[in-house]
Amino acid sequence: MESNQAWEDALTEIESLYPNQQKVALENTYGMHLYTKLDVESLKVHYFISDDLPSIEACLYTEDGVKFTFFGVHPPPPSPSEEDTSRERDGELLALGKRVLATESPVIVVGDFNNVAWAKSSILFRKTSQLLDPRIGRGFVSTFHAKYRLLRFPIDLCFHSPNIFIQDFKTLGNIGSDHLPLFCNFFINEKEHMKEDEVETLNTDEEEEVEEMIEDGNEEDGDRPAVASE
Repeated sequence: MESNQAWEDALTEIESLYPNQQKVALENTYGMHLYTKLDVESLKVHYFISDDLPSIEACLYTEDGVKFTFFGVHPPPPSPSEEDTSRERDGELLALGKRVLATESPVIVVGDFNNVAWAKSSILFRKTSQLLDPRIGRGFVSTFHAKYRLLRFPIDLCFHSPNIFIQDFKTLGNIGSDHLPLFCNFFINEKEHMKEDEVETLNTDEEEEVEEMIEDGNEEDGDRPAVASE
C-alpha cells in the first residue's frame, strides 16, 4: 500500500522468496504491490472509479489446492489534503462490492478502506458483496493511528465469504508506519457454509442508493493528476 517506484526497487530483494507479483508503482500514495508464494491462476489490476486508484484482484490457490480470490483495496479518504468529498471512496468500495458478488470462488477483501466498518458505505459494501466482517465478536482491532493508542480507529478492514473461517485476526506491533499491521489467519471449507445466516443483503432502496453512489463516484473529479489507465 502507498508504494511507489522507490519501494518497488527496494523490494526486489524479496522477489526470489515471493515469486508471484503484481506491481502498481504510483507516486500519488495509491500505489500497490502484491507478493505471494501461493500458486496463481490470474492477477489483475482494476480502476473502478479513477485511472489512478488501483485495486488488485488475485485468483490464488492455498497450499491444499483450494482456489480463492484476494482483493487488495485503497480508496481515497475525504480530507483537506486528499478529497473534498467521500464520493470517490464510496463509489470505489461499492463498485468493488459488485465485482466481489460476481466472483464465484471464496473471496477475501483486505485494505485501507479509509472508513470504519460501521460507516454507511462500509455497511453497504458488506451487503453488496455479501461478505462477513471478522471483527464482529473480536472487538475493534484498530489500526490507525499507530502512534496514538487512545485515538486509534479500525480503518484497515477485512471482509470474507461465509465459507472462509477466521482462526486469528489481530494487529501486530508497530513497524514504523502510521498504520499497525493487520494479521489474519484463515482456512476455507467449501463444503460448509456455517455462517450463511449471518450474510446481509441489500433491500430495494439500498440497491438504488448503491447505483447512485457508484455513479457519483464516477462523476467526481479527484484532485490527483491522471497517471494510469487499464
